[in-house]
Amino acid sequence: MATADRQVPTRIQFYFDFLSPFAYLARHRLSDLARQHDWAVDYIAIDLARAKTAIGNVGPGNRDLPVKLAYIKQDLQRWAKLYGINLVFPPSYNSQKLNMGLYFPQCQGVEADYVRRAFHQVWGLGNAPDSNDVLSTVAAEMGWNPADFLHFVDGEGGICMYMEATRQAIARSVFGVPTMAVGNEQWWGNDRLFFLEKFLTEETENE
Repeated sequence: MATADRQVPTRIQFYFDFLSPFAYLARHRLSDLARQHDWAVDYIAIDLARAKTAIGNVGPGNRDLPVKLAYIKQDLQRWAKLYGINLVFPPSYNSQKLNMGLYFPQCQGVEADYVRRAFHQVWGLGNAPDSNDVLSTVAAEMGWNPADFLHFVDGEGGICMYMEATRQAIARSVFGVPTMAVGNEQWWGNDRLFFLEKFLTEETENE
C-alpha cells in the first residue's frame, strides 16, 4: 500500500535532550523525512544523564575528552553543512528547564514547533539553554506568556512530568539521544536515520 493511501501515519517516538548537538541534527533531518513520508513524530524530552547512569555509563563525557571532542566538533560541522544548517556550541549545557518546557500544558499539540524553536536557540544560535532570555524568547515565539512558562519550568509539576518521561524511556531501554523508536524497533544516533527510513519504507511496501 502506498504511503499516501494509509489512513493513519506511522508514529515515531523521538527521544532527545536539548543539550545534544546530535539530537539537534537528527530533529532537522527527521522533520524533513516526516513531511516526505507522512510520518507523525512524538517528541519526548528526557534527562540524558539519568538515562546513561541507568545502564552504568558513568565514564567521562565527550566534553571531558579533548582529543575526541575536537574530532566530534569537526564531524558535527560536516553534518551541519550536509543538512544546510548552522551549528554553534552554546556556553553551557544545563538543559533541564528547556526540556521541561515540552510538557508545558500549552505546548501540547504544538510540540514540533517548540522543539524546532528551542533547538534553534541553543544549537542554531549558540545560546545557553538555561538562560531566562532563551526561555522567554521561545515562549514569546510560541505565543505564550513568558512569565507563565518560566513559572512552569521552575515548578514541581513540570519536573515530575519530565522525570516520568525519563523513567519510561529508561524502561524502554533508551540509553542515549537521539533515539528513534517505532514499536519494538529502536535506532540510536543521527547517523542511523537512514536505517529508520529504510525500515519504514519496507514496512509500508509490505502493507
